[in-house]
Amino acid sequence: MPKKTFLDFEQPIADLEEKIEELRYVQTESAVDISDEIDQLAKKSQQLTKDIYSDLTPWQITKIARHAERPYTMDYINEIFTDFVELHGDRHFSDDLSIVGGLARFNGTACMVLGQQKGRDTKERAARNFGMTKPEGYRKALRLMKTAEKFKLPVFTFVDTPGAYPGIDAEERGQSEAIGRNIFEMAQLEVPIITTIIGEGGSGGALAISVADQVVMLQYAVYSVISPEGCASILWKTADQAQTAAEALGITAHRLKALGLVDKIVNEPVGGAHRDHKQMAAFLKRALGDAFRQVSDMKVKELLDRRYERLQSYGRFTDTKAEAR
Repeated sequence: MPKKTFLDFEQPIADLEEKIEELRYVQTESAVDISDEIDQLAKKSQQLTKDIYSDLTPWQITKIARHAERPYTMDYINEIFTDFVELHGDRHFSDDLSIVGGLARFNGTACMVLGQQKGRDTKERAARNFGMTKPEGYRKALRLMKTAEKFKLPVFTFVDTPGAYPGIDAEERGQSEAIGRNIFEMAQLEVPIITTIIGEGGSGGALAISVADQVVMLQYAVYSVISPEGCASILWKTADQAQTAAEALGITAHRLKALGLVDKIVNEPVGGAHRDHKQMAAFLKRALGDAFRQVSDMKVKELLDRRYERLQSYGRFTDTKAEAR
């Protein structure tokens, strides 16, 4: 079995799992049957994980969302979709590997699927720019979405990025224009769009592929206008205040659901999606099926009117003082 990577707040679980592994080694090397003791410790570890994960802070959830073993877009495409054919390039500059996408089938229905891909090892992370997309990546995504519109195919997007790439070369090629163009075009795309926040949903880098009719969010994903570290650096001039910023930003799934920015939260396996990729994919497939059914039969005008109303509702508030007067 591959060695699990534990986060700092999971240290009690790590200690218990280490004891379990030691006992398994002893049982393998000797004739003594200690399977009952191993089972008891395994149940204790499961319960401890449930207890720890039942009371997580926004900063701890941020760490889970960034976990290196968490399923990425290609993991979900391989588990949830069939007949996937990847399409490459923006037809202008290059093929940005931080965005993957192409034609596929979802429960037998032809569709377009795309999303950010961070990469597993050092070499792949460098090639995919750690999931930070450049203008050509967003233009590739738009090209795929416009192709889907041409052939009346629903679009599924998966968001997992710390943010759009902020380098000089990206700015020179029109990073802000590419993000703004995607938001503008997605708002009027004449096919259903279902977006899932699977890890980090950072700033405009996330918004550029998440203007949707249904927004689904994993239980331990985060979605925010800025990273906690970025927010802390601006407000307190130090990233050390990231934990405080995470509390204030309201980046967790349940907070965003309460604010009406997310339609559905998908529960993750005990210990997070990284503990069981297949189970997480099964949970998400069911949620995507429900989300797609809600919008699949809508006429184009109804779909666009509903999407416009949804976008207009963001940031609405009630002035209680005015009402009191």
